[in-house]
Amino acid sequence: MNKIYDLEERTAVFGENIIEFLKKVPGNRINNELITQLVKAGTSVGANYSEADDAVSKKDFKNKIGISKKESRECKHFLRMIWTAEPKLKDEAKVLWQEAKELNLIFNAIFNKLK
Repeated sequence: MNKIYDLEERTAVFGENIIEFLKKVPGNRINNELITQLVKAGTSVGANYSEADDAVSKKDFKNKIGISKKESRECKHFLRMIWTAEPKLKDEAKVLWQEAKELNLIFNAIFNKLK
């Protein structure tokens, strides 16, 4: 998979891929909660990055990058929970987990430069 270096596009594609993945997760009492959590976190990564890109101050930028960092970490957690609940989806979830990890590392680096 070729990496996208435009972070706005990369985070949007990540959100789209989360949505497409979640369409494959069968609905039940446990999965429905996990689906809700992951769709919120997975689509928030890009939304908060876009807000950071339009920030009105350094403090605002740092806050929004911090939220993107937090949401990408949450994605890793909920992807792991889904592959525990649905082991047949583990390989596909791991690809998304790796992208969430890479995005988290990018946001960590940006956030830490702002200190």
